Amino acid sequence: MILDLIALNENSRVWLYQANRELNDQELELAREQLYDFLDQWTAHSSKLYCYGNIFHRRFLGIFVDETATGASGCSIDSSVRFIEQMGRQLNVDFFDRMNVYYLDEYENVHAVALNQLAHEYQEAKVNDETIFFNNLVKTKKEFLTSWTVPLKDTWISRYI
Repeated sequence: MILDLIALNENSRVWLYQANRELNDQELELAREQLYDFLDQWTAHSSKLYCYGNIFHRRFLGIFVDETATGASGCSIDSSVRFIEQMGRQLNVDFFDRMNVYYLDEYENVHAVALNQLAHEYQEAKVNDETIFFNNLVKTKKEFLTSWTVPLKDTWISRYI
């Protein structure tokens, strides 16, 4: 059962997937429609999950589950991964590329940088300690709201500079 994000418990689990490119308007509309259809039918052991999902900044797919009523099971998590893999194939997008990290410039445009190039970008002053990076390792709704976008110096990504 899809709820608004605000209605979910702050300890709701979150999974974030980053697309290797920005989705255009048509792809974004299709992806959101398919995501909402999937979440509306998503279950764990035949029980509907209280959940929310969306695509942020045209590239980050987030799925949230409030487990206070029904917890996400291994099978339900596997089904969400299969769904995202299938959507990625349909859109020709890789939602599972972990070799890039993403940051916001001063105009709030999203940019990618390969982890193995981050030190170079830092030395060239294209990014700095205050550059806002996306921390896709957040685990809860509360962390998403408070720690998804953080300065480079405050994230695990900084170990690559």
